[in-house]
Parts: sequence; structure tokens; C-alpha cells
Amino acid sequence: DGRKLSPPQQQDLEQWLKRPAPLGCHGGGSTHHRHDLLKVYEQGLLEQLEPEQGRRLRVILDLCWGAATSCAVSLFEQFGAEVTILHGQPDGSQINVGCGSTALDLLQQAVVDQEADLGIAFDGDADRCLAVDHRGQPVNGDHILYLWGEALDHRGWLPDHRLVITQMANLGFRRAWMERGGVLEETPVGDQHVYAAMERTGAGLGGEQSGHVLWSQHHSIGDGLMTALQLTQLTAKSGHPLATLAGESFYAYPQKLTNVRIIDQQAREGWRYNSRLLNGIADAEAAMGEEGRVLIRASGTEPLLRVMVEAREIRMVEEWSQRLASLAATELQPA
Repeated sequence: DGRKLSPPQQQDLEQWLKRPAPLGCHGGGSTHHRHDLLKVYEQGLLEQLEPEQGRRLRVILDLCWGAATSCAVSLFEQFGAEVTILHGQPDGSQINVGCGSTALDLLQQAVVDQEADLGIAFDGDADRCLAVDHRGQPVNGDHILYLWGEALDHRGWLPDHRLVITQMANLGFRRAWMERGGVLEETPVGDQHVYAAMERTGAGLGGEQSGHVLWSQHHSIGDGLMTALQLTQLTAKSGHPLATLAGESFYAYPQKLTNVRIIDQQAREGWRYNSRLLNGIADAEAAMGEEGRVLIRASGTEPLLRVMVEAREIRMVEEWSQRLASLAATELQPA
């Protein structure tokens, strides 16, 4: 049904796959080719849309040489959009290499040069996307989630006016949503946490700043093509440029994420027990007051401590990012 495997299920599956094959076993099970399922998937996405709503828009799609190459062009053309493609052939050796949602530069330039209405960039497996407005400015997952949530809420399709966000969600987003009477459920970073919170609270929509958006009407799974089509429809129906919609939604506080390389895993994961670093965080939070915040977390996949500082004034962001990153490097590195 598209639901993510739980961590214990993932571990069990990994262990099963690593086990040695039984003696004398050379073959696997049977295979079944179902190329028709791609059409079933496409039809399901198109049935969520109002026909031909995209006909007024010129859209540039950065398919990242990845999974979106299978059907993105067909979907957007059936929706009525005028489509231009970047990195449109499947090539696993080039996925996320200077393209897609992890590198927006080429898409930004293309949207401006070709005077497109908007651009959409996918990641390699197309479970998320980011957008670019007609001025070439990025529109990240926070703005996508806000705009989509607002549209659903206006139609009475957002239970309890609730959105699920992660710790990285912008302060400006949080305040704007709360001021309009909305409810926010915060989770750790990771779409699996967003999914779990949606299941627990009955929320209709949730997502991450990175562009993972989960919708309960779509089995609560991250789907970049679904997100891209819904954002395009929302823009077309509004009659306004995406830049206007994003600009009127909320003021995004400046954020800076600094990665500090800490080789020692114990020190990296135990940063909460370092009194000097904790004092530095307290000083930063006191200086910024309610107009800023600090978020520190150890990466689960790399030897990095991620230090995020967010404040209304960029000066405060730069100052405290540098001070806290330097303090973390000094305090957590082996003598």
C-alpha cells in the first residue's frame, strides 16, 4: 500500500538479504513484468487534477536524469502545460550531479532565460521536488506546504487546520500558519516521522523544507510528481505568478546550516552533554529572543554535526552561526 517499512522491518529485511544462499540454490523466484502499472499511476495522478488547468503555464522540468524521466513529460503535457525539459534521459551515473533539487542553478537560469512561468526540480527517485518562480528564485518545501495547506483549508479539506512539519520548518512559516488559526505538529527531520505524525493525528498534509510532501489522499507517501502537479495547478487556478503567492504567504526568516565535521561518533552524538556548547547555545538564544532559534543535531549518515541558526536579521544568523560552529569544532574534537 506504499507505506514505509518500520525501522525494525528494515533491519529484518537487511539481515535476510545478507544471509548466505542455501547450498545448491542458484535461482530466485519468478518475475512478472507489469509495464501497465505506470499508466495506472499516471491516471491516478491526473484524476486528482482539474483537466487542462495547466494550459496557461510554461513549465521547465529538471528531471535529474532519474525516475521522473519515466512519465513527468507525459503527465504535464496531459495536464495542458507547455513543457521544456532539462536532464530528461535516465542515466544513473549523473543523478544529482549538478542538477535536480540539490542543485537549482541551471533550472533557475533556464526559467529566466526562457521566460517560463515556473520550474520544477526533482531528486533522483522523484519522491520530492523544489520549485523556481519566474524570477528564478527558489520556492522550497516550506512555501509549497503552506500554499497547498492553505488551498486545502479554504475548501474544508484539512482536518483541524493541521499541518505536520519538521524541526527545520521556518519560523516565518510557523508564525504565519498559527496566526491564521492553524495547528502545527512538529517532528524530527525525516519523512518517516512526518508520516507517523500524520497517522497519529489524522493530519491531511505534512512535509519537509527539502520538498518531501505527504498528502493523506495519496496514501501519505512522498511523491514529487504529485507535489509538482498540485503546485502547478494551484498556481494556474490563482491567476497569479508563483512569486506572488510565495511572497504573500509568509516572510521566511534567514536560516544558515553549517556542517561541522566531528570524527568521534561518541562526541558527536553526545554534544548535548558539553556544558560550554550548551552555554553558547543559551547565549545565542538570549541574544535573539523570540526572533530566532538554534537547532543542532548529529547527522545519522555522515560524521557531521549540523548547526542551524535562524533569526529575523541576517546579521544575527551569520554571527551566531560562526560562533557556534567554531565552539562545536573546538569542544567536540579530540585533544
